[in-house]
Amino acid sequence: MSTVTTTLTGTAEESPQSIVSPRPKQPDIQYHPSYENFIQRRSRRLAENPKLAEVPLPDGFPQEVSGPIVWEGKDWKSEGQWVYKLSGDELKEIDDALEHFKSMSDVVVIVLTSWSFSDACPVPSQGLNIWMGHVGKDNFPLPTLSPRLHGLAEELYSGRGFFVLRTIPIDKYSRADLATIYAGISSHVGSARGKQDGTGAVLAHIKDLTVSHASEKGGIGNSAYTTDKQVFHTDVGDLIALMALEVAEEGGTSRISSAGRVYNALAATRPDLVRTLAEPWPLDSFGGDPGYTTRPLLYYEDGHIIIQYSRRHFTGYGNQTRSPNIPPITEAQAEALDAIHFLAEEYSLALNFQKGDIQYINSLGLLHARDAFRDSEQHTRHLIRLWLRNDELAWKTPKPLQPIWQRLYSVGPEEQRFPLEPEIRRKASGMTK
Repeated sequence: MSTVTTTLTGTAEESPQSIVSPRPKQPDIQYHPSYENFIQRRSRRLAENPKLAEVPLPDGFPQEVSGPIVWEGKDWKSEGQWVYKLSGDELKEIDDALEHFKSMSDVVVIVLTSWSFSDACPVPSQGLNIWMGHVGKDNFPLPTLSPRLHGLAEELYSGRGFFVLRTIPIDKYSRADLATIYAGISSHVGSARGKQDGTGAVLAHIKDLTVSHASEKGGIGNSAYTTDKQVFHTDVGDLIALMALEVAEEGGTSRISSAGRVYNALAATRPDLVRTLAEPWPLDSFGGDPGYTTRPLLYYEDGHIIIQYSRRHFTGYGNQTRSPNIPPITEAQAEALDAIHFLAEEYSLALNFQKGDIQYINSLGLLHARDAFRDSEQHTRHLIRLWLRNDELAWKTPKPLQPIWQRLYSVGPEEQRFPLEPEIRRKASGMTK
């Protein structure tokens, strides 16, 4: 059956009773960026609308940002510019702080004699978590090193945005002692620790788990737990700390890039993509509730350019494909994702981990990535991660990110878990990385 309608010219014509618009489709974009696809998409969109490069920047966004955190990889000449080597006296101070902290926790000190714990020993593990959750500047005293660490924390927020601590002889410590040292030192950089899953874990293991956790329900949906390349992204929270328990046999180079430098390139050549990034995007929750959330990926807050995103929330990864019943991203958003990655890659700096290194980076002002790697029986890449915040030095958190930050840093000392062996992050966190 059809109905009769009248056009603006006055001509009567028949039209279907109802017209169903086709559902928008997800663009052809994968987790691993294709430079060829990026160039083709860019050329196609500019051909369709040659005035894209003339679109004004979003209200309040500057034409250019400057400052110590706005840099290119070529600006750095040697790792001596960002590596701080701990002296013998400072290492002795760390040992003294460890003994001081353990002496305050005699009730659970027996826990610290074991290298690892199994599910068969829940009581000691619980004791360790309660004990560890209280480690901080006051009970892990570093009289001479602490001022130096505070200065390095200032470098994270007001300087270049990264540094590396070196020379910790990690093989001399048990896994539990090492976790205590790591958390204790880091508390002098950022005293607030963020939870990394819904169970209160504040320590996460970054390692290839494709064999050891092959039976994990739903498979591995994050390249962090594989030997695969991790493309440029940011973590949630202010600061990321990564300690290298072991390095790979080959590959695994860490790469960082200035969000401000990426922004300047986009603002100068493609302000339309700046506008796209500053608008709400649908972030996949991968089975969470709600199924997706919306927020911008780019912010200009209190003089700082902040990029907060992970590509897999728009493309999926591995067995964790993008959820089919959520809004697809647009062609403009697909181009913007690729533009961020390839610009970050162009301006990046390579950081090569040594065993025992602790790398600290500002996750608000820098993006990071990792090369693919190959492990061997002798060398199996294994990092442990903390998410930190220094409330004294912290940047102002953009309003759309404040609920995420609130959940992240709301974990109390007794709730904090320090898993001593690798595990897959639980989806119950309700956070999008």
